[in-house]
Amino acid sequence: MVEIGDRPILHHIMDLYDAHGFNEFVLALGYLGHMIKRHVMDWSTLSGNLAVDLASGSVTRHSPSNLDWKVSLIETGAGTETGGRLKRCAPHLRNETFMLTYGDGLSNVDLRAVLEFHRRHGKLATVTAVHPPARWGEMDLDQDMVASFAEKVQVRQGWINGGFMVLEPAVLERIEGDHTVLERDVLTALAAEGQLCAYRHEGFWQAMDTLRDVRALTALWESGASPWAKSS
Repeated sequence: MVEIGDRPILHHIMDLYDAHGFNEFVLALGYLGHMIKRHVMDWSTLSGNLAVDLASGSVTRHSPSNLDWKVSLIETGAGTETGGRLKRCAPHLRNETFMLTYGDGLSNVDLRAVLEFHRRHGKLATVTAVHPPARWGEMDLDQDMVASFAEKVQVRQGWINGGFMVLEPAVLERIEGDHTVLERDVLTALAAEGQLCAYRHEGFWQAMDTLRDVRALTALWESGASPWAKSS
């Protein structure tokens, strides 16, 4: 698993949800899912203060973990598409409104506000729309002169799906099987039907798709200025 600082990006994402009061998680596992299981199990076992009796091998927890998360780890198949993974998790979603995200992006989006926006509009699904960060710096030109210069700013025009979504249980009925791609086969159809809303997030958002992204996010974390963190 790729880490930012001393923890996987998954941990950072779950921290974001926890900061907004959401503490029940269903993780759709695929390729290398055993590594995520091991991380969550170790996380649970090793957190808090422990006393170890080396003679007997017994372990006593002096203090409980400071996290009250409930995490379901669901094997969804190595080759299953995004919609199929969600369908396999359906039995664990309680047939009620749920939130969904990918494991490859960080943001300081207000998840409570996204949920309230979704409920206010009464549609089947809501995506968080974000401006992707520019790969290069941006210049504003005034004839032959540079009027302003900005290094690595966010794109001013255009929105993309930032990966933080809210869905109604009825969306699950539109997933045919493991081959269903959530974005292409489900969200596209919902948009055509007027059932897909977009919550506009103007703040920080960054995907972690490349080594360059990993280095940039790690530098933010190590500087103590990580926008997505509960506290820096």
